[in-house]
Amino acid sequence: MNVHQFSARTNRGEEKSLADYKGQVLLIVNTATKCGLAPQFKGLQELHDTYKDQGFSVLGFPCNQFKDQEPGDDAQVEQTCQLNFGVNFPLFSKINVNGPDAHPLYRFLKQQASGLFGSGIKWNFTKFLVDQDGKVLKRFSPTTSPSKIEGQIRKLLEKSAVHA
Repeated sequence: MNVHQFSARTNRGEEKSLADYKGQVLLIVNTATKCGLAPQFKGLQELHDTYKDQGFSVLGFPCNQFKDQEPGDDAQVEQTCQLNFGVNFPLFSKINVNGPDAHPLYRFLKQQASGLFGSGIKWNFTKFLVDQDGKVLKRFSPTTSPSKIEGQIRKLLEKSAVHA
């Protein structure tokens, strides 16, 4: 199994297959606009802008499971992300990342790369790095800044460019 076998609803209400991202390096992140870590949106957008033409995407999954830090509906989340942080990377509909109602993608991500304290997501902005084949390579803590992941993203993109 890999992430390409899942789909999720976009923040515009359309069902999107993650198979559409085959061949791309992905950074999948659970986000929240009212979180103290929300300034990471800017870093995530910088990564997306820098590498999108080389086969990289950030995928944002808003989540309100941590201290109600994402209370708005999908349209409000999108507006806040665009106005406050200039976000234009793909945003999906708000989901749960933990518990019995956790989105199947997040159940898979947690199974593939457990964190320091087990498989549960501890907070907003937990990041999963996924290779071009949909394999989950690594999980990063909420406090890991996007810029600290850039070198690993670049290596993956270089590897795929060599094979192209």
